[in-house]
Amino acid sequence: MQKTTSGLKVLLAILSLLLTFLIWQRGLQESFDRPSVSPKLALNQREMAILAAPSLPKSLSQFLIGEDPKLELRKTLEKLEVDKISNRERLLLALLDSTEFNKNALLEKNFQESEFEKLRRSIVKGINEQEDQKVLLGKLDKAKIDPLLYRLYCVSAGGSSETCFDASVSRNNAFRLVLSQLIPLFATLIGVIIFLWQSLVYFRNRSTPWPEISALPLPMIDMVILIAGGFVVLGELVTPLIAYPISDLITRDIASPTKESLKVFVGYIGMTIPPLFILRQQTNSLKSNLLTGDLFQWGFNFIPRSALDALKGWLMVMPFVLLVSWLTTLFFGDPGGSNPLLEMVLSSRNFLALAVLFITTVLVAPVFEEFIFRGVLLPVLDKEQNRVFAVILSALVFALAHLSVGETPPLFVLGIGLALLRLSTGRLLPCVIMHSLWNGITFANLLILSG
Repeated sequence: MQKTTSGLKVLLAILSLLLTFLIWQRGLQESFDRPSVSPKLALNQREMAILAAPSLPKSLSQFLIGEDPKLELRKTLEKLEVDKISNRERLLLALLDSTEFNKNALLEKNFQESEFEKLRRSIVKGINEQEDQKVLLGKLDKAKIDPLLYRLYCVSAGGSSETCFDASVSRNNAFRLVLSQLIPLFATLIGVIIFLWQSLVYFRNRSTPWPEISALPLPMIDMVILIAGGFVVLGELVTPLIAYPISDLITRDIASPTKESLKVFVGYIGMTIPPLFILRQQTNSLKSNLLTGDLFQWGFNFIPRSALDALKGWLMVMPFVLLVSWLTTLFFGDPGGSNPLLEMVLSSRNFLALAVLFITTVLVAPVFEEFIFRGVLLPVLDKEQNRVFAVILSALVFALAHLSVGETPPLFVLGIGLALLRLSTGRLLPCVIMHSLWNGITFANLLILSG
């Protein structure tokens, strides 16, 4: 009977691995077709720079927005695909382009949005000299029009700096620009300093062993079934087929975008069920004397210390994640395939929708993913294999599980940082807090850049 069970387990593990490779291959390939948020973030940052410029000191302005923010915005807009450019972006490009031919080409078709259409007609009339642009400027409702569109049109119409400049809007954008650029810069510098200091401390005390890691007494084949079979095959492939209809039923009377956010939440909760159920069955098969003590070493008795360890870990890993992201873009360009959640956060203006996405990304996801990858998988790998191999493999699985080509390299580095934090502290809670901190700051930065 034992041989039969073992044979079935091996067959199940092999089948799970094969399906996992197929699912990951298809998921990563499909991620190329998903849009990247990078162009949108770059565009928003260029727009902020123009509006913020009047409120920034010259010394800071040179560093944050460069020589000519309008030229940079124009270059960014020109990189957008013609068939995907929005009416608002057409207006911006028309106001930034000096040639009448290009302006007419951009504005030849009517716009559905009433305020955009009014501005389009005003620009076209100004080009054709059918009416004085200053007269047209007076007909626009400043309170209802986009601040950047109004400013650019006002300047093109020959308006004075007092007329075209809105102090409150400029100060608001200056504040957002500083938050989005200077804080990450300072955090990176602090992270480099802490990393160098911690490295020096480690090499001075290299004989001091790290805390002992508690691992579930499960074989590697059980980890394959848990991760490949439970997390990937059942969680990422089968569960959505059940969770999406259920979420549609639950949210049928709820308006967008809250509906989409709730569907993401329900889908993610559904994805956690198969691996947790499999893990429960695996631990139930063990003898009770093998399951004594704090198996996952959460470390709830050390919350302040765990929070400090998480902050240090986040600061130290940030320079390496940013470096890998920059190198990936430098050598391979923007591969696209951003997580759809990033686009949802970037484009949503609904508080309830954002709250649901916040709960999903900053609370639920870190707890579940750290429990599976650093609470269960990493300790078993560390017990059964070489420690370096355990760190690299757990980080690679963590990165690939997100099914995003563009995010795989930085997530791999983040996974290494989380694994080292787990091994060096001997506790799981710092990893959860660091993961939550990473997602939370990414979430906040998207909100800042989205305006």
